[in-house]
Amino acid sequence: MKKGAEGIVIALDGKIAKVKASRHNDCDNCGACPGDNATVMDAYNQVDAKVGQRVNVEIPEANMVKAAFIVYLLPLITTFMGFLIGLWISQKYGFPALLSEVSASIVAFVLTILYIKYVDRSMTKTTKMPIIRDVI
Repeated sequence: MKKGAEGIVIALDGKIAKVKASRHNDCDNCGACPGDNATVMDAYNQVDAKVGQRVNVEIPEANMVKAAFIVYLLPLITTFMGFLIGLWISQKYGFPALLSEVSASIVAFVLTILYIKYVDRSMTKTTKMPIIRDVI
């Protein structure tokens, strides 16, 4: 399922447009975006919209769920897994428990942040980002 949003093109960078869109009901529940009534998103400009034009933007919902999982849950899961690995290392090799648990948790968290940055770059490919469908 895909969601739609209506917004105004505020900047262009080649085929990528920055679109200021009004928030919908799901945004009220999340609250992750700054501002009260609008959010700015990058969208693939397939219709060659110009700055200042009102446009319809199609947002793939599956990408929103995947992104929410990666950003919110994955760091928690991997940090906990790092803790368990640190616990195992401390028991197997006789290292101080607190040191190995904290160290492994920090390493897991940092690796997760690096993975999130990688996924963020890969999601900006035109096939996975919001698409401007038409000019209003």
